[in-house]
Amino acid sequence: MLKQEKERVVADLVERLRASDTLIIADYRGLTMPQIDGVRTEVLKHGARFTVVKNSLTRRAAEEAGMPELVTLLDGPTAIAFVGDGDMVGVAKALSDSARQTRILSLRGGILQGKPMSAEQVRDLASLPPADVLRGQVLGAIVAPLNAIVGLINAPLQNLVGLIDARIEQLGGEEAEEAEEAEEAAEGRTEETTEEESSGAEAEGEEDKTTAEAEASAPETEEE
Repeated sequence: MLKQEKERVVADLVERLRASDTLIIADYRGLTMPQIDGVRTEVLKHGARFTVVKNSLTRRAAEEAGMPELVTLLDGPTAIAFVGDGDMVGVAKALSDSARQTRILSLRGGILQGKPMSAEQVRDLASLPPADVLRGQVLGAIVAPLNAIVGLINAPLQNLVGLIDARIEQLGGEEAEEAEEAEEAAEGRTEETTEEESSGAEAEGEEDKTTAEAEASAPETEEE
């Protein structure tokens, strides 16, 4: 390979490495070209590119891209799945299935958002639910606490509104009761006044009657 060609390959690898948060590295030793193409097709379905790389050039690209963790995984015939914006779970599952079916492809590990993954961790990643299901579960986990928070916020407000309504009803009842008591008291005072006036009139009548009777019974005085 000419120097210019090597530089082009390294530059292309650097660009791919920087554009991919997730890389899955496999040993393809023993696979036939049709088998490699089959793996490439399955990985492509999940938005990733499966590429056979040359270790010496990939080491240079990893150093230039600032990914020293990748260098330790470059041992023997190497193929890399560049996930990028693809479905990392789907890619991990496709590679795990290919490894199980061919019994030749071997998972070596990977890089997940700058952190190295072992082969076992790649298989664990492959065992996760599909991306759409996983997003739904994550969304459910996020929404549930929000609903709980909204419930905690709304509950006191509802209670407060209920307390205010109850207090208004209570005050309305007290005011009505006070008005009724005032009306009854006024009526009581009116009746007392009427009774007093009636009693006074009766007393005056009795007094006049007594005076008249006394005058009638007194002896007449003869003029001398």
